Amino acid sequence: MGGVRTAGDLVAWMQLTNKMKIDRAKDYVANKLNLKKADLTDETIMAKVRNKYGIGSVIPEHVEYTGMAAKCKIAELLDISINSVNLYKKHLNG
Repeated sequence: MGGVRTAGDLVAWMQLTNKMKIDRAKDYVANKLNLKKADLTDETIMAKVRNKYGIGSVIPEHVEYTGMAAKCKIAELLDISINSVNLYKKHLNG
């Protein structure tokens, strides 16, 4: 997997946050993105998917989909808790 070029970062999030083995993590991410598992490694498909869901990319088409905004969308999309996202939201809500 190629990090933000494909779905490597998303699979890694599932491995780290839910202690999933790699095959289960790939299945979970593919299901959440409505893709076949093989599509997770296709840069062309994933560029479109990342843009559609606003979950960041190497060369973002939209500035609002970078950094913390992308990380917030990843947490929401994968139904996971990311500490930095939680702290950011807490800070915003005062």
